[in-house]
Amino acid sequence: MNQQDRFEFVVQGVPFPAPRLAAGLYLVATPIGNLGDITLRGLQTLAGASVIACEDTRTSGILLQRYGIDRPKVSYNEHNADRRGPDLLRQIEDGAAVVLISDAGTPLISDPGFRLVKQAAELDLPVVPIPGASAPLAALVGSGLGDGEFHFCGFLPPKSQARKRRIADLAQQSSTLIFFESPKRLRATLGDLAGELGEDRQAAVCRELTKMYETFHRGSLGQLQIEFDAMERIRGEIVIVISGASERVENQPEQITQHLLKALETMKTKQAASHVATQTGVSKQELYKQALILQQQRQVQHD
Repeated sequence: MNQQDRFEFVVQGVPFPAPRLAAGLYLVATPIGNLGDITLRGLQTLAGASVIACEDTRTSGILLQRYGIDRPKVSYNEHNADRRGPDLLRQIEDGAAVVLISDAGTPLISDPGFRLVKQAAELDLPVVPIPGASAPLAALVGSGLGDGEFHFCGFLPPKSQARKRRIADLAQQSSTLIFFESPKRLRATLGDLAGELGEDRQAAVCRELTKMYETFHRGSLGQLQIEFDAMERIRGEIVIVISGASERVENQPEQITQHLLKALETMKTKQAASHVATQTGVSKQELYKQALILQQQRQVQHD
């Protein structure tokens, strides 16, 4: 192998060789905060690339500089994907090794990289995933919630009504739910989650994962809503993990009615709806409407 066919990366002052990669699209997971979380295979792949497609070349440049990797970089993001994608695919067809990375974590998780992978697959070009850091998985294992199946939902809609509809669609999911959220919308989102899923549903708000100020806030959605409403300012990248619906009742409206009737014996309408939502996974809003009807029917019978 000629010297020009060899590249390298540096870890703690020690250089490591990285052979030039074969043509293809390589998907490399990068750290979600702590730069030490990059894998050796990930570094070797980055160092052996013909070109590195970055969500933001400045952000990725910090990681590459840390490990002494000096390869050509181009931006690939939601703003230029339609224009830049075809050019990257042509380079692969011409023999280039294109490495795709996001600002943090595994590419294609809530970013436009899936388009490039789909196009590469349609052209029968090699696609090679290089696994590593993932914010949803880090949040899941640190939350203490769920013991198997989970459902990653990405970001919820920014507007409240659309967000509530989306949450209601997920209310009966028995698997653990995982969301990304902006610190600016966290309070409103926790309120909508508590309203649609029930204040008793267990959850965790995971902030600044793998970074210096990493925190896990655990409790019911109602408790978390109160906790974050009291905070003067919320900062950092946030992942929300929510336990799945327990005792799920599906296509059995008579059983749901019985749950409500029993709850209404000792609780007010809103509280009964929240309680049954937690027990069944049915939308709190839907149960509240049903509880009002049941209350009216009981009042008529008493009259």
